[in-house]
Amino acid sequence: MIVGVCKETKQNEKRVALTPEGTEKLLSLGFDITVESGAGAHSSYTDQSYEEAGAAIEQNREELLKKCDLLLAVQAPDEKTINSMKSGAVLISFIWPLQNSDYVEHLKKQNITALAMDTIPRISRAQTMDALSTMSNIAGYKAALLGANQLDKYMPMMMTAAGTIPPAKVLVLGAGVAGLQAIATAKRLGAVVEAFDIRPVVKEQVESLGATFVEVPIEEEETESKGGYAKELTERNKQKQREVIHQHVKKSDIVITTALIPGKPAPLLVTKAMVEDMAPGSVVVDIAAEQGGNCEVTKPGKTSDHRGVSIVAPLNIPSLLAFHASKLYSKNILSLLNLLVDDGQLTFDFEDDIILNATVTHNGDIVSPFVKDNS
Repeated sequence: MIVGVCKETKQNEKRVALTPEGTEKLLSLGFDITVESGAGAHSSYTDQSYEEAGAAIEQNREELLKKCDLLLAVQAPDEKTINSMKSGAVLISFIWPLQNSDYVEHLKKQNITALAMDTIPRISRAQTMDALSTMSNIAGYKAALLGANQLDKYMPMMMTAAGTIPPAKVLVLGAGVAGLQAIATAKRLGAVVEAFDIRPVVKEQVESLGATFVEVPIEEEETESKGGYAKELTERNKQKQREVIHQHVKKSDIVITTALIPGKPAPLLVTKAMVEDMAPGSVVVDIAAEQGGNCEVTKPGKTSDHRGVSIVAPLNIPSLLAFHASKLYSKNILSLLNLLVDDGQLTFDFEDDIILNATVTHNGDIVSPFVKDNS
């Protein structure tokens, strides 16, 4: 079986799906590996390093796509790439099927078996292949650094001969994987950190990192989905939430927003009025910019100014740390393949919850219950 690794073509994407280290491990499973020339260049992995690991380098993308049985990618390859793959081939990448129903239909039409790294269930057994958590962890870390870099103040308390400087105040909205890493990083930088999440269950995690949990009384009993994500609130509770958050936003030096709802636009957490109440020189870092943003004045992909407040809204934050993002994503894929491979062949045991939910299309049909139930 031939595994192909293609060069990512989407703008701002610097990651690669398989590293040379991962190549060595995949070879031990009995596969032949062909890597498109330059696939790892933007994440500091050279063609030579892949050759030394045992992979073949292919200059011609079309040739690679025609001969590979399994294609590994980070972003969902474009339709031209899918059209060049042979019928019955397997694709593993991020797909975001709920947002890309036309793309899923194209996969069915071309008879591509597609496994989405973003539909792997969040269960204990799948932790090593949970690419969403892996990338969220990176995004949270980098968001804190982006905020610190944009802020025109010290992060930690500084005692100098000229006087004592108080620490910066950081507010993190959303305490999932990204939020918790943002909290931990901001604390390591010396800031005083507060955090808010609609799920009371995360309070203990927030406090264990040394941050203060901001509590908002809401009426819903269930604020968390089966997958561990926050559920969308009613309009009444959203208003309660905004009133409390407003008071904390206006006294913060940095606000980091991380709230996402699978398959839906990012919820609005920071309104224009909140930003206008922040002190000049303050910073908002909006991790959710790719899905519209949590801040009302976010301009996705740009760093903008709104009445003296910087709104930092980068796209594809994990790609900013491409070397380690690729290294960890490669390990996520290897963990999934360890589950799929039996005697050098891919086997699709749909009795296994992980394989069932990850498999978006197979033999021209939609398989994943996650996709079926939410589309």
